[in-house]
Amino acid sequence: DSGEVEILVKNSQNLTYNDFVKIGIMSDNVGFYDRLTLYDNLKFFAKFHNVSIDYLDNLLKRLDLYDDRFKRANQLSTGMKQRMLLIRAILHTPKIVFLDEPTSGMDPTLSKKVHDILLELKNKGISIFLTTHNMDEATKLCDNVALLYKGKIVEAGSPQLIIDKYSQNDKVKIVFFDGSEKIVPKEEASKYLGINTKTINSLENNLENIFIQLTGDKLND
Repeated sequence: DSGEVEILVKNSQNLTYNDFVKIGIMSDNVGFYDRLTLYDNLKFFAKFHNVSIDYLDNLLKRLDLYDDRFKRANQLSTGMKQRMLLIRAILHTPKIVFLDEPTSGMDPTLSKKVHDILLELKNKGISIFLTTHNMDEATKLCDNVALLYKGKIVEAGSPQLIIDKYSQNDKVKIVFFDGSEKIVPKEEASKYLGINTKTINSLENNLENIFIQLTGDKLND
C-alpha cells in the first residue's frame, strides 16, 4: 500500500518498453490465448522476442509438453498450463523473472525438471523473484527468503541461516531399537554408539516448521 520499488536500478514508475522486455512474469492473472494451441501461444511470443523455434522446442521437450503442443490452451490441465506459462516467462532469457507458484499442480518429477531449469537460469545471473508455499522448494532454490504472515515479514535471510537460527545445533537426537529416544549434547553422542542405538541425528529444523513455530499457523495451500 505504500513505499517505492526499484527494478533494474530504476524506480518502477519510470520503466520503459526496453525495460519491460527484460522482465518475465508467470502468473495465473496474466492472460494467454484460450483458443490457440499451446504451441501457437508460445510461437507468438517467440517471434515477438526473436527467439528461435528450436529453443522453444527444446524447452517444450524438457518440460514434457512437446507431444501435447497442438492441444488448445483451454484444454490443458493445471500442471500443463503452469509449464506453458513458465516457458513464456523465461523464453526470452529476461534479466529478472517473477514466478507465482511455478510448480503448482505438478508431480515431483515435473517439479524437479522445473527446478533444474530455474537453477540453470540462476547460475546465468538471472534474478528470480519466487512466491511459493513449498518450503522445500524455497530452501532448494532461493538465496534469500522472506517468510510472510498476514502481510508482515516474520523472518528473513538465507534459508540456511534461518534454519540454523531455529535449530538446536549443539544437540543430537538418539533413537534406540526399543523405540525410545533421547536428546543429548553433541559432545556426548559418542557415549551412545553401540548395538542398542538405531540412529543419531542432528536437530536441524526446516522452513515449514519454523514458519509454524513463528506464526502458530500452517502454510496456506
